[in-house]
Amino acid sequence: MRIIASMLYDDIRINLITTISMKVTMNITSVSVDVFSFPSRRAVDSAGHAHPGEEKPVRMAMLRIACDDGSEGFSFGPPELIRPHIIESFVKKVLIGQNPMNREKIWQELAHWQRGSASQFTDRALALVEQALWDLAGRALKLPVHKLLGGYRDKVLAYGSTMCGDDLPGGLSTPDEYGQFAEKLVQRGYKGIKLHTWMPPISFAPNPRMDVQACAAVREAVGPDIALMLDGYHWYNRTDALYIGRELQKLDFAWFEEPMMEDSAESYAWLAANLDIPVLGPESIAGKYHSRASWVTNKACDILRAGVAGVGGIGPCLKVAHLAESFGMDCEVHGNGAANLAVVGAISNCRWYERGLLHPFLDYDDVPAYLNTLVDPMDSDGFVHLSEKPGLGEDINFSYIETHTEQRY
Repeated sequence: MRIIASMLYDDIRINLITTISMKVTMNITSVSVDVFSFPSRRAVDSAGHAHPGEEKPVRMAMLRIACDDGSEGFSFGPPELIRPHIIESFVKKVLIGQNPMNREKIWQELAHWQRGSASQFTDRALALVEQALWDLAGRALKLPVHKLLGGYRDKVLAYGSTMCGDDLPGGLSTPDEYGQFAEKLVQRGYKGIKLHTWMPPISFAPNPRMDVQACAAVREAVGPDIALMLDGYHWYNRTDALYIGRELQKLDFAWFEEPMMEDSAESYAWLAANLDIPVLGPESIAGKYHSRASWVTNKACDILRAGVAGVGGIGPCLKVAHLAESFGMDCEVHGNGAANLAVVGAISNCRWYERGLLHPFLDYDDVPAYLNTLVDPMDSDGFVHLSEKPGLGEDINFSYIETHTEQRY
């Protein structure tokens, strides 16, 4: 039996070494985009905030990177981010002929193209390219990306992240409605809830006292054992931010997120120094991982923040998490989706996965038509389980995409 087991182990080891050896010599031969439509009930207001709406077709782009050995990787994003000019003028120039396993080399070369062209080739576009490279590597090596990144856990607690407040009766139009919705989220299994409160163009927004009332209503509804967070209006001044933060302390909130413009790290350092509640950031500031390092050294936050799209990819997001870890800080990953979930699965200093955006009129568990399954299914105990599928774990409905493709380049 020992001889047979040894022979089987040798066969597995040889096959794995052979597979890896084959993959390190492959080269990228094509980069393409399929723009397709799918039905959605998410509407966007005049300020860019998501709300429920009537079902209508919306456009999505699937980026495909292919290699000479048949390996492929995919990512999804808004078509305008990876429009034909971006693919032809930047992405293909760098990727064609390269080994897709050299992700850092490719990323650095793409980032250099942003000098003088960052308004065209954005960090979000860079992130989509890098995600597809990670997906390709995982599919080629038959491993999930979170394992390639290091593999820290196989499940993570999710917090329910609400949509912004609205003026829809029965939706999120009053503090009491936030409380009622929070009760339903707890029944669903969530152990944490983050409020996005009212923002323009809602007539009475911004309103610090309404924000606090909504937070108080949610705390009263869910009791003391559910973690609560606030991500409210992002342009409050110091006085309003300090008032809200001190009220959140009384309500035992877990963190206070992005209450002011993030261009001023000094303002955040002042706020963090004057509050006991952890201040979380930055979320939307430019500068990839470099700007996060500045926030840490300037003591502008207590919990660091980064999302794959905002910092230019999975690799840069991992760098931010490790930066935070070296300073004894948590790094909460911004946003949902397969790429962010992969990062969460590979780091030890992130407590939550952001699941949303959620609203009483929408069912987050409805699967988008271009996928066969959700990327982040949550169990009744509030845990999202990391996918063991190769790559980013997206179960893509290629047949649907092919049928509904409107443009290909």
